[in-house]
Amino acid sequence: MAETGARLTDGFEPQVIALCNADALVNSGEAVPFDVVYCGQSCLAFAIRYDNAVHAYLNRCSHVPMEMDYQPNRFFDLTGHWLICSTHGATYSPRTGACQGGPCRGGLIKIETSERDGVVHWHTAHNLQPVSF
Repeated sequence: MAETGARLTDGFEPQVIALCNADALVNSGEAVPFDVVYCGQSCLAFAIRYDNAVHAYLNRCSHVPMEMDYQPNRFFDLTGHWLICSTHGATYSPRTGACQGGPCRGGLIKIETSERDGVVHWHTAHNLQPVSF
């Protein structure tokens, strides 16, 4: 389900990969998880919808690289306005991944997304690839 993007001069060819139907993501609701390879390591990632826009991040707190969800696919705090690490209580902006409070060392690692024809897609990068089976 990958589409080929424009080939860059260094030979890297970004891909746009279908993730889920757009209606699977509800504002400040549950995330849709997906697997990626980031810098050569298999990692979990997640996509959320906030303020009617889709955002995706590695599921890795910037304080200590641990998964953040307090229950499967749940990242928002009780207000629905912040992403929260269940282990350390660090809070992050759902729009940018920037740390807003708590023990953080920078922000979350953002994954480019797009939404087209009722489908949410994530975009590969040099250091971010789909898992090979």
